[in-house]
Amino acid sequence: MGKFYVTTPIYYVTAKPHIGHAYTTVIADILARWHRLKGEKVFFLTGTDEHGGKVEKYAADAGKSPKEFVDDVANSYKFAWDSLNISYDKFIRTTDKEHEVAVQRFANLIWDNGDIYKSKYEGWYCLPDETFIPDSEITDEKCPYCGRPVQRLQEDAFFFSLSRYREPLLRVFDENKTFLMPKSRYNEILNRLNDELKDLDITRKSVKWGIQFPPSPDHTIYVWFDALLNYISALGWPDGENFKEFWPADVHVVGKEIAWFHSVIWPAMLLAGDISLPKAVLSHGWWTVDGKKMSKSLGNVVDPMDIIKRYSEDAFRYFLIKEKPIWEDGDFSEKALVSRINGELVADLGNLVSRVLTLASRYKGEIAGDIDLENADIDKISSLFDSFDVTGALEEVWKFIRSVNKYINDKEPWKLEGAELGRVLNNSLEAIRVIAILLEPFMPASAVKIREQLGVRETKFSDIKLSTFNGSVKRGENLFKKYD
Repeated sequence: MGKFYVTTPIYYVTAKPHIGHAYTTVIADILARWHRLKGEKVFFLTGTDEHGGKVEKYAADAGKSPKEFVDDVANSYKFAWDSLNISYDKFIRTTDKEHEVAVQRFANLIWDNGDIYKSKYEGWYCLPDETFIPDSEITDEKCPYCGRPVQRLQEDAFFFSLSRYREPLLRVFDENKTFLMPKSRYNEILNRLNDELKDLDITRKSVKWGIQFPPSPDHTIYVWFDALLNYISALGWPDGENFKEFWPADVHVVGKEIAWFHSVIWPAMLLAGDISLPKAVLSHGWWTVDGKKMSKSLGNVVDPMDIIKRYSEDAFRYFLIKEKPIWEDGDFSEKALVSRINGELVADLGNLVSRVLTLASRYKGEIAGDIDLENADIDKISSLFDSFDVTGALEEVWKFIRSVNKYINDKEPWKLEGAELGRVLNNSLEAIRVIAILLEPFMPASAVKIREQLGVRETKFSDIKLSTFNGSVKRGENLFKKYD
């Protein structure tokens, strides 16, 4: 039996989760569920990033201690992921003791290896993004990524010798052309890597809310250096059984804005610690609203909890994956969501299940016969999953759903009787059973409802083939509601 280790970023706890966080997490959940369906042993990690100067500031503004503040926000993420039916195996917080111990152990390791040295940092720093910005990228003293004002810092600091790993990183990119996906992001990061790679300031003296840097306890460890280590600390690095079994990660799922951290800084840290590199980094596109990047100041942040309450978690999951290619940016609108619910979830899937189960529940004869319906293209779906193209995989599932609808329209079972009706019902019910298996990674709650109405047990990957239906049909409520 194979293994599969998938991660989301750990989300920064300065606000509740929004649609971008939900999108990343749903992608990872779909991948985790697919590999479980195949019988593999899966570890799916998500969590929250809870240190840094920004957290100190937000906590003070809220009149709370940093720990009180991060506890509240971390709980909002857990509640959102439970509401979205996210099947994570572990939710890590960077305030967890096991994580803090691992971070300090790693810092000591690469200090002893000579990869950390003391110097002075002077330069620009974006507090909202917790990111150091080179002088060459600054215009009008504003962050090139978020557009907010940056501050000039000067203090004693400890640096990680990132520049030492430029050539090894270039070899990683050269030897593994799918290390960072999509290809456009790979080329973008490779171009940056071909330029000068500067050493990274990994401590802050002015920030107290963080993990102490062991060689100099009056410094705390830079929040990004701390956060990236969650991927191994959650597995019990260096001696934990989970680390031995699941590392290296099969894929880190991240937004494109943090591709640099995950494909350059993180691999360099691992090389410094003599730890295997992850197999792939999947860097997806952004969600915009009316063509604009989401922003609290613009008031256009999409709260996934609001969408789930008005519609359903499966409708939202479906829309996130189906509405745009995973590699590209896409625009969110409630009108588009309703259109997909009515036009695809209700008309294609819901109507198929409803009319077949209605006919089957009324039929008193034998449901059996030869298979004259082509099965879903499992090889193509599997291939798309292997390349992490969950949008393409869902589109293939939907092609099968539409082909089954066409089969029923062509056969007109409502006009048939006896053995011929039993044969068409068998093929249609079997097709719906297969559809339920294929939909489980994408819409798990709907898959359960379909299985319950079919009266079939929970199934596995090897059951994705049309055979003789042996369930017990019990027509239930419609899968989805139509909206004006």
